[in-house]
Amino acid sequence: MPTITTDTLSIDYADGGPRDAPVALLLHGWPDDRSSWDSVAALLNDAGLRTIVPSLRGFGATRFLSATSLRTGNSGILALDAIGLMDALGIARFCVAGHDWGSNSAEALAVGWPDRVASLAMLATPPRLGGMATPPFEQTQRQWYHWFMATKRGAQAVRDDPIGFAHLHWVNWSPSGWFDEPLFARVARSFENPDFVDVTLHSYRARWDEAEPDPSARWLDERVRATKTLSLPTMYFQGAVDGINPPSTTEGVAKKFTGPFERVVLPGVGHFPQREAPGQVAVKLVALFGAR
Repeated sequence: MPTITTDTLSIDYADGGPRDAPVALLLHGWPDDRSSWDSVAALLNDAGLRTIVPSLRGFGATRFLSATSLRTGNSGILALDAIGLMDALGIARFCVAGHDWGSNSAEALAVGWPDRVASLAMLATPPRLGGMATPPFEQTQRQWYHWFMATKRGAQAVRDDPIGFAHLHWVNWSPSGWFDEPLFARVARSFENPDFVDVTLHSYRARWDEAEPDPSARWLDERVRATKTLSLPTMYFQGAVDGINPPSTTEGVAKKFTGPFERVVLPGVGHFPQREAPGQVAVKLVALFGAR
């Protein structure tokens, strides 16, 4: 797969579909890699869309150019990475879909570059528009791993066994049997990136103010917190049996969008909609991204 160099990264990415077609940027989440979009991207390409699918910093073959660069993972810096990629590719305007980490990075792109993002799809992780409140105890219990990583012992445990830690969430977040072990093993090779753990720990610590965001992206994180609503066409994909963000956590998402909006609830689907139900996701994305 090709790589492209930005100011801070050598980004590994896939580029598919007609080169002169409307562009869909597809951002993966944690713990996953860009192969999560393979089936959806192929269907979007067949429908006449070009897809750009990068490996986020800390994943796969994406690498920092300098040993002194901060190994950060807050949503703002991931969005800046994505803009750097699109700039390097010469793509001025695009649609974006993001899953998990990618969901909030996609949201940050829409906030920071509203003239460039034509439409937005968020999968499995709700928006942070207006800031993140401390969750109720029931949701805090589901998000135990956030708080675990904020402790010294928890962080060391993740350093000692990052693959085992990631595997636990694949098991817990979606219905039993949704994946097989060879699939996870292939994806887990992306977690062997030397910066995976540092980027992971920073991402979760920064969202709860246990770490400072990357200084170069602070402005964007602050702008997301200050932005109450977005008006661009948006879809939110909700797995009906998502083990980390169940439907009850996203019932009010529509209030954050003043333009065309659809919340798509997928029966029998957990936290990985683009892997578990790629056909259903692709049909909806073609309708959203193809409408100009």
